[in-house]
Amino acid sequence: MRALITGASSGIGRDMARYLAQKGYDLVVVARRADRLQELKEELSGVDVKCITADLSKTDECKRVYEETKGVEIDMLINNAGFGLAGDFVDTDLDTELMMVDTNVKALHVLTKLYLKDFVKRDSGTILNVASIAGFMPGPLLATYYATKNYVLRLTQAIYKELKKKGSKVKVSALCPGPINTEFFDVANVKFLISGVSSPFVAKLAVDKALKGKLIILPGIVKFVPFLLRLVPQKLVMSVLYKFQSLRRE
Repeated sequence: MRALITGASSGIGRDMARYLAQKGYDLVVVARRADRLQELKEELSGVDVKCITADLSKTDECKRVYEETKGVEIDMLINNAGFGLAGDFVDTDLDTELMMVDTNVKALHVLTKLYLKDFVKRDSGTILNVASIAGFMPGPLLATYYATKNYVLRLTQAIYKELKKKGSKVKVSALCPGPINTEFFDVANVKFLISGVSSPFVAKLAVDKALKGKLIILPGIVKFVPFLLRLVPQKLVMSVLYKFQSLRRE
């Protein structure tokens, strides 16, 4: 068995690689930082690890990743690469936001499309798309990030239904965690007053649930959020989120 993981150089992507290696999976790990990938490869000495350095904000790089793996059978695709950016939408940097859309949305779309075609042809395979609890909500002060995760969630749900209607055995899941203790908040320039959950815990849960065919994976207390959101007016949700995301640790 072999899994391909994007954004594998740190955080939950790295922890998913570690957990899958423990389960005996060979790996293809993809990220921009070659040194981090090499460190991970050396750490996971018990399995075959192929490192691909790529900037997934560029469509050609996404296609290159697919071409470089055509010679091996990928059993699981984990679209984990992504980042956020905090601030008022009117003030945040446009070029950074466009790179975020390309990474969080376009790269996931391209890779899902390419590998899904192969999975459907052989009627096996698992795709795990890393969304966020943000995918269920509007996100003042993280507007673009929340919007990208809405895309990931809804795309995954639609594909899931299409596969079910075809009677396909291919599995597709969306991981929708709350805050996780990773480098994400440093990159996004935001720190919340609540502590995140353990990255290894979420990684293990996500992989196990995805392999069982669970559509939406909600770790811990966030499992109640979608239900609660149906009971609360959207304007109140936006007000609460704005206040919540304004409370940063200095």
